[in-house]
Amino acid sequence: MQYTVKTSRLSYPETVAALTTAITGAGNTVFATIDQAAAAAKVGLTLRPTTLIVFGNPKGGTGLMAAFPLAALDLPLKLLVWEDGGAVKVAYTPMSVIAARYAVTGMDPLLANMDHALDTLSGAVA
Repeated sequence: MQYTVKTSRLSYPETVAALTTAITGAGNTVFATIDQAAAAAKVGLTLRPTTLIVFGNPKGGTGLMAAFPLAALDLPLKLLVWEDGGAVKVAYTPMSVIAARYAVTGMDPLLANMDHALDTLSGAVA
């Protein structure tokens, strides 16, 4: 599967806040929180509530990007949160998918840890 989608048990703003707290609580850095609906509104367009959270941990990602520079096209990691028909969804691309995209080899423990982290973080609201 190219991406994983989970349904949050929380409201949209609660989901964004809880994910941000879980991300930083796990020792990661939130590099950006992009309110895509607000950006659309600035140019006169309408978009359902949609936020992209860009985050990572340089301790994990740096070695991966040093060995496989093209992996930086998909790093740092991202969680997408959006409202869809009354439900709040959270999606991400598993690190194993990103690794396959760039033919990453020899980093199975790191990739497994990153996949586990994505599953755990998204599970905090599911």
